[in-house]
Amino acid sequence: MTVNNQSALRRFLDIPGVLPAGTFLLILILWEASTRVFAIPSFILPAPSRIVMEGFGDIEVKRWIEHVWATLRVALIGYFLSIAIALPIAVMLTRSKMLSDALYPILVVVQSTPIVAVAPIIIVVLGSGDAPRIVITCLITFFPLVVSTATGLMATPPELIELSKSLKAPTHREITQIRLPYAIPYIFSALKISVTLAVIGAVVAEFVAAEKGIGYFIQFSTSFFKLPQAWAGLSVLVLMSLILFQLVSLVQRVFFPWSIPKGQ
Repeated sequence: MTVNNQSALRRFLDIPGVLPAGTFLLILILWEASTRVFAIPSFILPAPSRIVMEGFGDIEVKRWIEHVWATLRVALIGYFLSIAIALPIAVMLTRSKMLSDALYPILVVVQSTPIVAVAPIIIVVLGSGDAPRIVITCLITFFPLVVSTATGLMATPPELIELSKSLKAPTHREITQIRLPYAIPYIFSALKISVTLAVIGAVVAEFVAAEKGIGYFIQFSTSFFKLPQAWAGLSVLVLMSLILFQLVSLVQRVFFPWSIPKGQ
């Protein structure tokens, strides 16, 4: 390969998205070839082509939309609810050491409790509607938001805090104009993590009790050994998480470009 060809290949690989897409395509090719060469049964590991044909071809588009919307609705409501709860808690934790000492261990205990074990109890208490699934999603997503936001608020240079106090700036201005700008990178890091956890929370809730949703669809498919359909549901969940992650990243790039580290 000549130097010019190597340079052209390097420029092509440097195009955003080309290398990940190429890697993913290579994995699919190897996956398809392995299932055919080794004659792997579809109930163990279906080929990508079979997942597409049986997973998407045999299911009506209307049913797919219903399942996707059921999961997406719960994930988004739980996600935004966790934001509404986590940000004020993080501010309170940074404003009061006594409150931080009192609440932080409780938050750790809540986060350490396996949500799969708590989910059936929540379902019994709140019923079988969207409410328990939203609560489960919120419980999974809010802890990273609280910790990262509190860390970002405390990362403000102390000289700026002393300056604001010397100028007798109100507390709300100290938070909104000094602490929050320094916390934005931390907040968006947590938002990106939590938006994928929101999808996980919605699916976990659907495994426990649901009549619609991707989690319900996967559980229903595996119970009848329809592995291609289950893999199709899994691929939809991955795609949903990736899209939500990119949407949060887009919000950061549009409204807070200064908070993005160089090179990203």
